[in-house]
Amino acid sequence: RDVYDEFVQRYAAQAKRVVVGYPNDPDTEVGSLVHPEHYEKVMSYIEIGKGEGRLVAGGGRAKGFDGGNFVAPTVFADVKPEARIFQEEIFGPVVAITPFDTDEEALALANGVRYGLAAYVWTNDLKRAHNFAQAVDAGMIWLNSNNVRDLRTPFGGVKASGLGHEGGYRSIDFYTEQQAVHITLGAVHNPTFGKNEHHVTDVDDPDPR
Repeated sequence: RDVYDEFVQRYAAQAKRVVVGYPNDPDTEVGSLVHPEHYEKVMSYIEIGKGEGRLVAGGGRAKGFDGGNFVAPTVFADVKPEARIFQEEIFGPVVAITPFDTDEEALALANGVRYGLAAYVWTNDLKRAHNFAQAVDAGMIWLNSNNVRDLRTPFGGVKASGLGHEGGYRSIDFYTEQQAVHITLGAVHNPTFGKNEHHVTDVDDPDPR
């Protein structure tokens, strides 16, 4: 919390410098959203956010685009943990910033949502980073980096974020439905209920009663 005000100011300034554009422009850092329906969904969350936090960057269509699904990178500060923009997945360039005092409080904030796909931890203390990361309920965690992964590592979330993991050899299990078929190929001991004794079944006997 002691760096919160400066952090919000610098974060908002950085968000305003993000280049929004077309994918064929090498200077583009954020492109358009995938579909007009998703654009409307993200814009609806931004409108909700205006009543749940303090808008410090963005908040609408990206400048220079009269059409298309271009959203300006948007940042809300002073967001309460119970806010929808804090609790729900927006899948757009929208960030909610919430202050905390202790690692325990930060962990409670991070785990206090129903989703658990990815988390990012930033700190100069590597021991602190590893201890904190182990306690975060997320399928993937980045320490002092963002979304840079080896494709052989597992990809997937926990809680309400997906089912299982894929990536590398895990993809075989992820896309495989397993089935077990059991058959007796020799004399086996089959307990028979309702009788006084168990019988050994010989598979070569056509009528093993």
